Amino acid sequence: MADSTIIRTRDLTKAYGTKVAVNHLNLEIRRGEIFGLLGPNGAGKTTTILMLLGLTEPTLGDAQIDGHDCTRESMLVKRITGYLPDNVGFYSDLTGRENLRFTARLNGIPEKEIDPLVDSLLERVGMAHAADQKTGTYSKGMRQRLGIADVLIKDPEVIIMDEPTVGLDPEGMREFLTLIRQLSTEDGKTVLVSSHQLYQIQQICDRVGIFVDGSLIACGGIGELGSQIAARGHYTLEIEAEPCDDRFLGYLGGLKEITDISKEGNTFVISSTEDLRSGITQFLGTHGYKLLHMHQKGGDLDEIYRVYFEEAEKEEGDENDDRHGSRKHRFGRRER
Repeated sequence: MADSTIIRTRDLTKAYGTKVAVNHLNLEIRRGEIFGLLGPNGAGKTTTILMLLGLTEPTLGDAQIDGHDCTRESMLVKRITGYLPDNVGFYSDLTGRENLRFTARLNGIPEKEIDPLVDSLLERVGMAHAADQKTGTYSKGMRQRLGIADVLIKDPEVIIMDEPTVGLDPEGMREFLTLIRQLSTEDGKTVLVSSHQLYQIQQICDRVGIFVDGSLIACGGIGELGSQIAARGHYTLEIEAEPCDDRFLGYLGGLKEITDISKEGNTFVISSTEDLRSGITQFLGTHGYKLLHMHQKGGDLDEIYRVYFEEAEKEEGDENDDRHGSRKHRFGRRER
């Protein structure tokens, strides 16, 4: 029986001098799932991908794809792994069809099989209409779709994508995400996608790993991570009521469970250690207020990422307090 884990890293570490880009990464990705590796630019996502592809050697630890060591057996790994970078490169003076034929020959596809394979892949990714246009005329979305066809030429078991949705317009984004989802559900491919665009990734990933400053600080399904946040006493409530008078403000100010409160337009955003919806609703109803909007956040990826990111900042600050007697943030600003 095949191992259900197809990508595995153990203490995977990459240091450049004193800078640790990837810090003891332990990760398991299952066959056929879409896994999102999420984090701001500079978090170590691309360095992790380069080690998985055998393009850079780890300082410590190891990575395997389908049981093959990514460093010592890099050629075997490349045979079963397709890679789509953030900016796909094609020969701009060749057509989409000609580029795919070239890739097919590089991968040793028999000549008589090349044209039927290329035609089917162009149709699959919705690029048949532009197959005979030079790729130098393609939009970013068209290049990304052709990039998927290019990756599928060798029928890989694993597809790794690095920031694949950057620069796509909304319609191109929707079509591209649909293609990625189909690779898993229809083709059984394992897809590892690196991104900092949380909303888009939330729509397609089975599980996500949150990567901050070289370390994996959370890993799991989005619902699972949301439940963990709630269990640890992190609640964020959006609420709008009228009138917004001193009595309502005084009531909110007296709730000891509230850890932070801000206002966005006419909507209050309340952070608390407990679920406050029942009590606030009762107060509003008893005193004749009109509830215009109430939404408990926490199940969405943006909120999950915010909480884990802030906790990582706090832990780093606490460590710096211990070492230097002063708080020093590793991050200048939050990237959302």
